[in-house]
Amino acid sequence: MDKGRLEAFSDGVIAIIITIMVLELKIPPGVHAAELKSLLPLCPVFISYILSFIYVGIYWNNHHHTMQVVDSVNGTILWANMHLLFWLSLVPFVTGWMGENNFARWPVTCYGIVLLMNAIAYGLLIVALIRHQGKDSLLAKAVGKDWKGNISIAIYVTAIALSWLNSRISFALYVVVACIWFIPDKRIEKKIVGEGHVPKSKL
Repeated sequence: MDKGRLEAFSDGVIAIIITIMVLELKIPPGVHAAELKSLLPLCPVFISYILSFIYVGIYWNNHHHTMQVVDSVNGTILWANMHLLFWLSLVPFVTGWMGENNFARWPVTCYGIVLLMNAIAYGLLIVALIRHQGKDSLLAKAVGKDWKGNISIAIYVTAIALSWLNSRISFALYVVVACIWFIPDKRIEKKIVGEGHVPKSKL
């Protein structure tokens, strides 16, 4: 099957997810709402939004690069992609819940669980793609043993456990993972350019 519809659908869903998140940034009501200090209560919500925006952007970026080396998809890949989109669609909910409750324990825990499930879902998508493309494919060579992804999952699990002791430390660990992935993953891009699969100008 052609990959075009999968890419288009994924881009559309991710765009909607970002739109839903920004709608959570509501102007505070009241007589003094026009003053800058009236926005202070929104700081936790805004901080949560920034982190989640970065995470969604990271997934979109990596999804885009991954699909550059995929020639076709099958039913398993379609469902694996839907599984990833499901967990991404929960990001706005846990983002708003965490921000509006000033990084309380349960919201931070659930935020971490959603991030963990997103990481697992993306890993399953990669596995499905490699099985379809073959163990000697560009994607398989680029991903390798995926130490970066495995380290991220370990940090998520640690952060979820620590959220019962100190939710702020857990949030800081979520930021650490985002920093690890903030610089676009060059593994696939290097393989594409190095083996002449796609011109660098088209990446």
